[in-house]
Amino acid sequence: MPRVAPDRLEARRAQILSGCRRAFARHGYEGATVKVLEAETGLSRGAIFHHFRDKEALFLALAEDDAARTAARVAEAGLVQVMRELGDKDAGWLGVQLEVRRRLRTDPAFAQRWAQRQQAVAQATEARLDRQRRAGVVRDDVPVALLADFLRLVLDGLVSALAAGMAPGHLPGVLDLVEDAVRRPRQDHREDAVRRPHVPAIGAAPSGALSDSPDTVRPDPPTAQEAPHAQL
Repeated sequence: MPRVAPDRLEARRAQILSGCRRAFARHGYEGATVKVLEAETGLSRGAIFHHFRDKEALFLALAEDDAARTAARVAEAGLVQVMRELGDKDAGWLGVQLEVRRRLRTDPAFAQRWAQRQQAVAQATEARLDRQRRAGVVRDDVPVALLADFLRLVLDGLVSALAAGMAPGHLPGVLDLVEDAVRRPRQDHREDAVRRPHVPAIGAAPSGALSDSPDTVRPDPPTAQEAPHAQL
């Protein structure tokens, strides 16, 4: 039997996964029968299961590919940036993510296998938050693990909301609020300028003169670490 070139094998694998992603998104895991998989991929069951042991292996391959890409993107740009890019995801990606979450609730064996694969995303998130904390960007009054859990909960909620039809128009503003909650507060946000009551001495400059009162308290300027808007 002639050997198939690796690039052709990879192309066929990608074709199968693309069709199966549509099938799982449209019909759910249980509804994606072999006939549905054949229709969505345009391939026979023999061709599909030559590359994947069974439907479970197909679904896990899709979920693992998504998790690996997410972990790589988190390491590069942060989990908040991953969330900012959710508006560009298609219905197939969102459908698979929803199916993953449903199976986590209903299938203990799947949940156990999936927990091992999610470690890469969790580790990448915490490592980036730790680096940003040491750079003075991330708040230091909350444990990194708690901040990472907070961001993952927001991600899960956004995925569910977008899959349910939420318009992505408010996504940037929502994520600005999320990012502000994780960032180290700037000095000029923690401390507003305060003018204490001042009674001018005889002969002092009249009210409204273009000079600062000695009693005017100004906020400290942002430090060099606070000035850039680094990604989390």
